[in-house]
Amino acid sequence: MNPLDALARDPVIGSYLHELTERVEARSQSIFFRNQKGMVLARALERLPDVQPSSIDADRDCIRIGAPGDIDGNQTTSLHEVLCALKPWRKGPFEIFGIRIDSEWNSSIKWNRLAGHLGSLAGKRILDIGSSCGYYMFRLAVKQPALILGIEPYPNFYFQFLALARYLAFPQVHCLPLKLEEMPAMQRCFDMVMCMGILYHRRSPLDTLLQIHGRMVPGGQLVLETLVMEGDNEMALFPEKRYAKMNNIFFIPTVACLTHWLTRSGFEDIQCLDISRTTSQEQRKTDWIDTESLADFLDPGDPQKTVEGYPAPVRAMLLATARRR
Repeated sequence: MNPLDALARDPVIGSYLHELTERVEARSQSIFFRNQKGMVLARALERLPDVQPSSIDADRDCIRIGAPGDIDGNQTTSLHEVLCALKPWRKGPFEIFGIRIDSEWNSSIKWNRLAGHLGSLAGKRILDIGSSCGYYMFRLAVKQPALILGIEPYPNFYFQFLALARYLAFPQVHCLPLKLEEMPAMQRCFDMVMCMGILYHRRSPLDTLLQIHGRMVPGGQLVLETLVMEGDNEMALFPEKRYAKMNNIFFIPTVACLTHWLTRSGFEDIQCLDISRTTSQEQRKTDWIDTESLADFLDPGDPQKTVEGYPAPVRAMLLATARRR
């Protein structure tokens, strides 16, 4: 089903259908989706085996789709080729008809830090910003929310979601190829917003948090996971050029600084659930990416520092409530 058709049926999201349709059409016609790479990704999906999995299980660390016996040898070969064409697989892991996608990030580690704090999600509307292939959306779907909407502007990851959604039958899970700033205002639409691994890529983190707050119902929950600096000072690192070889990293705050950002952006009841140093158990190079990973980003003589000399990656996960008045 076209995700926009499904969203049209939601009494809250459906009121923004015209604007959503216009922006998705504009995005789909952009260079990012119409260049050679985008066309290759689209054609890859056409080669997916047309089969139904005998079972699925998204309530486990490695999301399982079907079993090896559900498809024959030729279909297995074709499926493996399609999945390889969609690399790099950043988030996972997945087992798809016996083919294991060992993603760069073992996303189950981050999920397990969060899952016990979520409470009941039954009947709620959830927005996942930068949803990638949808790993967290599929894990959330097991908790029976009314709707989960992901936005993912990068073609590789968006097409990964489309491939997985072909077999993972969660009618309430949808993804649109949009950036946060390309979405309609959608005031007071979402009971929960997931913003994980996004904030440090934003030039203006406070504006981003304000945009998120405006889309949340009063009393809604924000799940915010981001790079942080260790220490009690109310300050943020602004890398000179790159951080861990990434040139799109802007502000890395301490938790105290991040808490002030949230407060000024309309959030309250702020809880820091976890602070963890990123290790090779959670992020590492695998056969399912063709790029460097954590070990390449750290100083080989001192893994407590990045290659640029900054403190090595540490991430915090926070819960915050959209202010009720």
